Amino acid sequence: MSWTPEKEQKLKELWKKGHTASQIASMLGDTTRNAVIGKAHRLNLEARAGSKKSSTKTNLENNSQPEIKQQKLGRKAKFKALLLDKNFEQENPKKLEELTDETCRWPIGHPYEKKFYFCGRKPMQKFPYCKLHVLYAFQPKNAKEEDIITEEDVPVYEKKIKSA
Repeated sequence: MSWTPEKEQKLKELWKKGHTASQIASMLGDTTRNAVIGKAHRLNLEARAGSKKSSTKTNLENNSQPEIKQQKLGRKAKFKALLLDKNFEQENPKKLEELTDETCRWPIGHPYEKKFYFCGRKPMQKFPYCKLHVLYAFQPKNAKEEDIITEEDVPVYEKKIKSA
């Protein structure tokens, strides 16, 4: 595509209005997003998004105190925090017949074992499992090796089974 003075003028107008390069390319027709970005660069049009370095400098200049970033917890840290929480609900062992929509359906043990039961805690909204078992069941894509939970990472609970 050749850039005519009319198309350049239209590019400048649309760029100032805040349209994206893709939108401008479709409005101009017969051009691509990359061609629009390249031409905008050659015309020295105002940059859209500042780099991380420039935004950090402006934050430090504007504020005498830098922002405090909250550190994200890894999966292991989430498990430990949840299990060490004093208000975290204890297991409430349930048999298959006792399960309802208000009980965690995570199986504990193997169905052929005599002591097989389901967790029984209150499930999280829109999930069949409690907070702890949602962490087990729904792992992120590309889980890192350091995030794989081993037996030593999870504290052992006292299993309280009600006698019939």
